Amino acid sequence: MPQNKQQGFSLLEILIAFSILALSLGILLKIFSAGVNTAIIAENYTTAVQLSESLMAKTGIETPLQIGLYEGSENNIYHWQIEISPFIFNPENIDATLQKAELFKVKVTVNWDNGNANDRQIELIKLKLINKPL
Repeated sequence: MPQNKQQGFSLLEILIAFSILALSLGILLKIFSAGVNTAIIAENYTTAVQLSESLMAKTGIETPLQIGLYEGSENNIYHWQIEISPFIFNPENIDATLQKAELFKVKVTVNWDNGNANDRQIELIKLKLINKPL
């Protein structure tokens, strides 16, 4: 009786192994690309926050604290807008002529992405105080 001794894998076993390998690699690549996209978005948010905080800190120091709207851009990616408006706080029992300081509302908006209506955006609002000229 001749014995049929096979060594190695059959073609079907190899095809199944390659199918499992292809599925596994596809899932791993999808997970990796999602992680990279999340890291890019987080980096953009961090840059936008740093830019908006920097613009807020400059307002009233390097940039005069005057009512108006200021716009600009950084690296043709981040577009910013600073809006300075008076903040009216006048309780009934305080005479406005005796106030020695003015309060301004400063709103810094930074947006970025593709330039369409769905841009990502960050907005900071702060009240700043300035002495009135005598």
